[in-house]
Amino acid sequence: MATETNNATTGRPQQLATYTADVGERALVGQRVDGVVRISDVPAGGTGRSYLVEPEIASMGELEALVADYTTKAARLGYVPMHGWF
Repeated sequence: MATETNNATTGRPQQLATYTADVGERALVGQRVDGVVRISDVPAGGTGRSYLVEPEIASMGELEALVADYTTKAARLGYVPMHGWF
């Protein structure tokens, strides 16, 4: 009987920033998945919709710029930027 091994590695999520939106407190979270850092926008309380903001961050500079831009945009809009109400 053949068995499959799963070599996928997933790091612990790291909270990068928080902000307040019309739906409540939100958090930007970074997590390494299979060697790639991904950024998600998640409800701070754990209940609600999550959004994948960026599937692959290449550098710390890119990460810092994304977090600064995203939180500034969220503050200006008053809602989750990834929600799609442009």
